Order: sequence, then C-alpha cells, then structure tokens
Amino acid sequence: MARNFAQQLVDTLESRGVERIYGVVGDSLNPIVDAIHSSSIEWIHVRNEEAAAFAAGAESLLTGRLAVCAGSCGPGNLHLLQGLYDAHRNGAQVLALASHIPSTQIGSNFFQETHPEVLFSECSGYCEMVNSADHGARILHHAIQSTTAGEGVSVLVIPGDVAKQDAGDGMFLDSTIATGRPVLYPDAREAAELVAAINAAEKVTLFCGEGVRDAREQVLALAEKIKAPVGHAFGGKMHIQYDNPFDVGMSGLLGYGACHDALHEADLLILLGTDFPYTEFLPTANVAQVDIRAANIGKRTTVKHPVVGDVGATIDNILPHLTEKTDRSFLDAMLTKHADTLEKVVDAYTKDVDKHVPIHPEFLAHVLDELADDDAVFTVDTGMCNVWAARYLTPNGRRAEIGSFRHGTMANALPHAIGAQFVDRDRQVISLNGDGGLGMLLGELLTVKLHDLPLKMVVFNNSSLGMVKLEMLVEGMRQHGTDHEEVDFAAIAAAAGIHSVLIDDPATLREQLAAALAHPGPVLIDVRTDPDALSIPPSITWEMLIGFSRAATRSVFGGGVGDMVHLARANLRNIGAAGAV
Repeated sequence: MARNFAQQLVDTLESRGVERIYGVVGDSLNPIVDAIHSSSIEWIHVRNEEAAAFAAGAESLLTGRLAVCAGSCGPGNLHLLQGLYDAHRNGAQVLALASHIPSTQIGSNFFQETHPEVLFSECSGYCEMVNSADHGARILHHAIQSTTAGEGVSVLVIPGDVAKQDAGDGMFLDSTIATGRPVLYPDAREAAELVAAINAAEKVTLFCGEGVRDAREQVLALAEKIKAPVGHAFGGKMHIQYDNPFDVGMSGLLGYGACHDALHEADLLILLGTDFPYTEFLPTANVAQVDIRAANIGKRTTVKHPVVGDVGATIDNILPHLTEKTDRSFLDAMLTKHADTLEKVVDAYTKDVDKHVPIHPEFLAHVLDELADDDAVFTVDTGMCNVWAARYLTPNGRRAEIGSFRHGTMANALPHAIGAQFVDRDRQVISLNGDGGLGMLLGELLTVKLHDLPLKMVVFNNSSLGMVKLEMLVEGMRQHGTDHEEVDFAAIAAAAGIHSVLIDDPATLREQLAAALAHPGPVLIDVRTDPDALSIPPSITWEMLIGFSRAATRSVFGGGVGDMVHLARANLRNIGAAGAV
C-alpha cells in the first residue's frame, strides 16, 4: 500500500527528532493519529487541546527543540489557540497540526467549519493550509524551518481527505533544517555612541531581561567595570540574579528591592535584552537599549542610545573601550537599600508564621524554595502565584522556571508542567497552581494520572482570584466575583487516583511538604492559604494604591524574597571589602 501524506508527515517529524505529539484524537485528525501509531512517536492524550499547546510550548522551551501538538477540525483545533498564543509569545519552537473539514466542503458552512488559517494567523509566524499532498510536503518543510528559525509557532491546516492522499514529492523534506544562531555584533557607530554615553555618566544602572540568557558573564564584567547596580525583569531573573554581587532586585508589578530606585536615580539606564512592557516603571531621561531585535528598541520608553546586537557580543565589543569607574558610592547605596528592604520583608513573613492560619502563601513559597531540588523545574500560574514565584523562588543557574510571562493567561502551570515532565521523568517538576487556574483546566489531572507523571502539583488554595481582587482594590472598586466556595482539590485528586495531601496547619507545613515532594509518583498538594495576602505591606495607604503611581509601587511591591536576602547581605560585605582596598 502506498504511503499517504499523514504517514509522510509523521515520518518527517520522527526524522526531525520529535518524540511525542500532544492532542485529542478525532474526526479529520484520525489519519495522522493512525500514522503515529505505526511510528516511534508517542501520542500524549490530554483532556483539552489548550493543554496540548501549553505542554508542547514548555517542552520546547526546556529542550530548545521542535515540539508538536494537534487538534481535530473546528472546535478541536480552536482549543489550541490559548496555548499557542502563549508558546508564540514565549518564542517556543512549536508546530501545531490543525486538521480541517473535507477540502471539498470548505466554504459551504459545513458541520464544524471554521477558517483556521485566519484564526491562527495572529498566534503564529507561519500558518498555511495544505491543498494537496504535494503541496503539503513542500510547506511542511517551510513550517518546520520557520519555527526552528525562531519565527514563533507554525501551524499546518490539514483537511482530513488530503491527509489520506498518496504522499507527494519529498524533495523539500530532504532539506537539512538550519538550526544555527549567528552572533549579531553591533553597528560600530551605535557601539561608539553607547561607549561615550557610559563614559560620560557618573551613575549607570543595568536592567536585564530574557536576552541576557547567554551573556551572564559579560553583564557581570560590565557591571564590575562601571560599578553599576544590576536589576532585572521577571524574564531575566533566572539568568542574572543568582550569585550576582551587583543585584538590586526586580522592577514592575511583581518587583522587590532597590531596583526601582536604581533605575530612576541613575544618570544612564541601559536596558539589556528586555522588552519589559510596563512603561510607567521606566525613566525617560537618558536610556540606552541593546536588543537583537531592532523592532523592540524604543517600544517602552524614550531611548537615546539604541544598539542592535546580541547582548554578549555588544558588551564584548564595547568593554575594552570603557573607562573603568572607581567611584562605588551609587552602587553601594543601592546595595544597602536593597538589603534593608529585603530584611524588612523577610522579618514580616517569618514572625509567628507557624501560628498564622490560614497559611501565609509567602511562607509556603519560601519553604517550597528550600525543599525543592537544585535542578527543579517550576511552572507558575498567572496571578498571585507569579508574585510568590518572583519573590521567593531562588535561582541558582540549574533551576528552570516557566510561566505565561508574556501572554499572561490563567491555567498554564499544570499543562506546562506536563510538557516539562515528559522531557525528563527523573527531574523534579513542581507546578505552582492558583486555585482558579487549576479549576480552569482541572481535567488535566486525568492526563497526569493516565501517563503516571511524577508531577508535584502545589495548589495555593485561597478560594479567591487574588490578583483580580488586588486589581479591583487599586482601582477603588468593590470586590465582586473574586471569591468562591472552598474547593477540596485534595479530594478531587484522590478520586482521580492521584496521591494527595491537604495542608492547613503551618506548624506541619514543612514536614508534610517534604514528604509529598519525596513521594515517587504524582502528588497534588492542597495548601489552604490566606486570601488576604496580596503582597501589600500592612502600612500601605489608600492614596498610595490609587493609580499604581511609581511611589506607591515602590512601597506596594517593595518586598523581597527568600534566600535572596542572604545574597543582599553578602553584597553588603563587598562594600566594606571594597572600601578597605
């Protein structure tokens, strides 16, 4: 029997190293699923295609390789949208197979008819419909090459009848996929202007994003030479915060420490590999920006000194031409302020914490941080879980953290964790779930059970949509629709056959959490947390909250984070050592 296009597609994915495809079987997708059955690729049965796209995105972010998800025609592939938006904005290499109604019925208002090539256009860099088997072989290559090249998600729309056609010419599929990442050095004129700006400034601050992932050593060398405090956005936290003698914390709605002051008191602020979106937190006076994507420069604030290039390559280029600064007074002042701020917040969440019922979510996050493996993968729900993760999870260069940091959707943590755990069943994967997020995709507990994934699912169960409550408060609105009846997630997980733990006594939190993390299989850890813990210090005033003014957010989000206080203390010792030289 001749090979059909579905088999050709699956053979191609197999040859490209794809190990699994996440999705829900049915209808027009069946020929592809049948072809998968005869391959080495594992079909991962999820309960909602949205979870399939999230899982594929997480897999790709951890491995740096192509990951695949699939949905059947109409309603099936529409469920992919949310997860694909997230994967696309996170820069994951994801191929989505969106099967379609029979090609001869397109345009007839057929059962389950949609127009996927239109619907998916905004959440993909490449989206095309297969018109024939020959055409499919050609554009399958294009789709894989596009997403592998960093253009975002690729979507192939495949009518069911076309999937069953005899395989077409594989000329394009014989091509080798280009995976190289060339280094982009800065334009000489832009680099020279940045050097002049740095040499002219007395006080310089560096603010880092995801783009410093491969430039950590260069950033620290730059900070040392020009005595600059180093702050970060959430995207830069895991790459630059640990063991950093120049660290002053994070800015933004989730921020902490002295970062805000360091940004605004500097003569020159240099944005390094960040598309930090919150304009209200950024100064406008004298800002430089280094980014590999020229389109990002000047999107968030006034930029006087633009440089297009890789962060590491740019620093390598300019560092020999910079005059070393000897005055540490600005750096030391920011380090002192950072340490003082963290000390106050740590004192606040450790005082009588073993007696506070419901449990402080800060305390839970702090203990989880201490108990988790040094190479754990954390997946984080949008909302207050983002706050606790940003402040209390300590990076070390080996841990990974995945969240919907750009798309900002609820319910991402569990399906992201599913994808992360499939990458390596022996690596500890911990999801930080809000009760609202978990409730939204609760069916994925069945996916965890079906595939016996050793996930550790921690639920911050406060019977409230905490971030929404905070949003209403700062707008001066009355809380409405944010709270709900208590849900026993531990009982739900147990009913699904998953080992579960209910923790409502802070005195036993550490012991119960440690035992749950040590359990060999999947575990749901239902922790009853304080719904009024909204990351706001008790001395906050209503006037400070209204409008989220910069002064208010310094107080509202001026908190600190678990073990990072030890780093802040250590950095203070560096001040004394430098002064003694």
